[in-house]
Amino acid sequence: MDQRIIRVGLGSDTHRLVPGRPFLLGGVELPSDRGEWGHSDGDVLTHAVIDAILGAAGLGDIGALFPPSEAAWKDADSIELLRIAFGLVKEAGWQLINLDCVVTCESPKILPYRDRIQSSLAQVLEIPGMAIFVKGKTNEGLGAVGTGQAVEALAVCLLEKGPREPDRPIGMRKQTPF
Repeated sequence: MDQRIIRVGLGSDTHRLVPGRPFLLGGVELPSDRGEWGHSDGDVLTHAVIDAILGAAGLGDIGALFPPSEAAWKDADSIELLRIAFGLVKEAGWQLINLDCVVTCESPKILPYRDRIQSSLAQVLEIPGMAIFVKGKTNEGLGAVGTGQAVEALAVCLLEKGPREPDRPIGMRKQTPF
């Protein structure tokens, strides 16, 4: 009998903030006088999500898949990188169940853009928006993030492989009384 396999993945990324770059989270540009510095477009949240899903699937990490030493990835659209990474995860037989994220920065505030960010990620990851949550936090003035010099993102996901009930949509679990 085939078994279901469930795995958790954790991704993290930090980028320095510099003038003249867009501030991107999950493929959504937020108004800011500074944005993420990076080899690609610097979308710190999308990079953390890529690491989470690749790690859970046992497929490596963003640096191995899209090495910053390769010119092909210079200024790459991180949402497209996520699309490629998620394609590999699906080819390996995994389904994404849910994704939970934390973005830490002093500015801009995340809450006014949260729904757009979640929708952007849900579209690429082919799961209902309710299966993704993005929280915004500050670092209370501490460290590079707290002084507005950097932005940080954490993402944790749950992947599933194997048989599942045919009438249960991905991202929706049975309610079990405890």
